[in-house]
Amino acid sequence: MTTRLLDFVLLLLSSAIVQSHSSTSPNNLLPQPTLTLSVADHGAVGDGLHYDTLPIQSTIDACSASASAACRVVFPPGTYLTATVFLKAGVVLDIQKGAKILGGTKLEDYPLEQSRWYVVVAEDAAEVGITGGGVIDGQGQEFVERFDERKNVMVSWNRTGACFDDECRPRLVGFLRCRDVRVWNVSLTQPAYWCLHIVQCENTSIHDVSIYGDFNTPNNDGIDIEDSNNTVITRCNINTGDDAICPKTSTAPLYNLTATNCWIRTKSSAIKLGSASWFEFKGLVFDNITIVDSHRGLGLQIRDGGNVSDITFSNINISTRYYDPSWWGRAEPIYVTTCPRHKGYTAGSISNVQFINITAISENGVLLSGSRGGPLRNLKFLNVDLTYTRWTNYDDGFVDYRPGCQELVNHSTAGMIMEHIQGLVVENVAMRWSEDHSGRWNNPLDFRPSTVNNISLLNFHSGLTVEDFSNLGNEIGSMGNEF
Repeated sequence: MTTRLLDFVLLLLSSAIVQSHSSTSPNNLLPQPTLTLSVADHGAVGDGLHYDTLPIQSTIDACSASASAACRVVFPPGTYLTATVFLKAGVVLDIQKGAKILGGTKLEDYPLEQSRWYVVVAEDAAEVGITGGGVIDGQGQEFVERFDERKNVMVSWNRTGACFDDECRPRLVGFLRCRDVRVWNVSLTQPAYWCLHIVQCENTSIHDVSIYGDFNTPNNDGIDIEDSNNTVITRCNINTGDDAICPKTSTAPLYNLTATNCWIRTKSSAIKLGSASWFEFKGLVFDNITIVDSHRGLGLQIRDGGNVSDITFSNINISTRYYDPSWWGRAEPIYVTTCPRHKGYTAGSISNVQFINITAISENGVLLSGSRGGPLRNLKFLNVDLTYTRWTNYDDGFVDYRPGCQELVNHSTAGMIMEHIQGLVVENVAMRWSEDHSGRWNNPLDFRPSTVNNISLLNFHSGLTVEDFSNLGNEIGSMGNEF
């Protein structure tokens, strides 16, 4: 193992060690409980065969109705099959080690309204949470209609008339219009659709959470933060098929999101701003994050007219690789784009974004692509180390603008492609290229002066590396499985 590869491995290991530390909350939002109730005392059998929905809900209702300021609902070891359960104000679900909440797989297990399709959901509640060391399992594999090594084909309940798109299946856990939310020391696994969904919430803490979604299942996002403010994500391990941490602005702006000390592996984007980008994103920090064996690293995908500003990505280690082109992404370690999703849409803008102390080993270069109506402004790359090599056999030579825009466009590989930019600082940036006699790594910077203005290059280096990274993908992938 080369010195450089060894350094990269040690960085990954140090990230895993940080996550293994104690589960002390970084910001204790919830009062200490004064009452504890067990679902077993209310009739839950926990055999994984009979539905425990009614005893679980009755325990939650009794807990919330108690005179105490806070209450815990305890799940002793066992498997608790359930339809949707509604978490109430002042209640924390305490899913103990050896206990599992198992989501039902039938349409009738969920409310009539598709917006309420969750295994566990809290609506308009304050001081709510989930903890305990146990598991919430969405049985996502039961929703696979046809297994496919490239991308599974999923059950869609639109055939029943319950909804009208191909993503009609239940999410795992949701907090809707809540305040003072805390999710910690719990495993969320096999969501049929999105895993943890935070919608229009204030003051949310997510820490020491392990998320696992099948790697070939589309739309099983890890954490979706939507229209919510003052959110902290830390010490989380996310291993899933689709976007891992995905802020969205569907109905309102999103402010003050911090994500730190996380480990991520995904077949889509590890961090992605977008999918829904109608309103402003502002004041986001992503720090001390390890991204392993992913299809795309840091992605800003602004398509709906919302503006993005004041974003910092710092102290991040990235490994990206190609997967099948049916998934969005072409192994870009950093991907910053604006363009209208559909003809007639307004393009949003991206400004004041910093990439500081970034190390990446990837099969493709960086894409910085604004649009005529939505330029990129004031981007900074400070202390960035990019190593480009190939270790898979998928086709390259494309720029991926999906969704919408130009879709997939034939384009030669470059270290950094730049389009429609007003202000770019590149300082202490090194690009290293593996020896490649095909000539694919022959263009460090690709841009047209007519659309890119005010570029500053200070201490920029580009050159071949003598190190062999040909087996890097296998080594990092096996390390991820050990974590």
